[in-house]
Amino acid sequence: MLLGELPGQIIALVKAELDAFKAEVAGKAKNIGLGIGLFAVAGVFAFLAVIVLIALGVIALALVLPLWLATLIVAVSLLLIAAILVFVGVNRVKAGTAPDPEGIAASIRHDVDAFKGVGEYEH
Repeated sequence: MLLGELPGQIIALVKAELDAFKAEVAGKAKNIGLGIGLFAVAGVFAFLAVIVLIALGVIALALVLPLWLATLIVAVSLLLIAAILVFVGVNRVKAGTAPDPEGIAASIRHDVDAFKGVGEYEH
């Protein structure tokens, strides 16, 4: 009689363990989602703070220069920073996508040639 209840007990144990696992994962997912949401809100506030600091720069320059000139100087400075970042980014992308003659493609080609018995290869 006790052996007849064993499969049902095992199934109940597995179900209980799965339910506990689901509850744990759901709790962790909730915390992760909340954390990501808080990071996003923090990013928005940081972006707004940068805008305020840029406005502060315009106001500070306007104390010694005409307002239009102060605004122009800050705008040109921001565009210059953006252009430099684009230039550096383009160079990094080009460096990352440049073909590597000694890379994986050459290694595969060498292996195929060795498999065919063509070219130089070690035995």
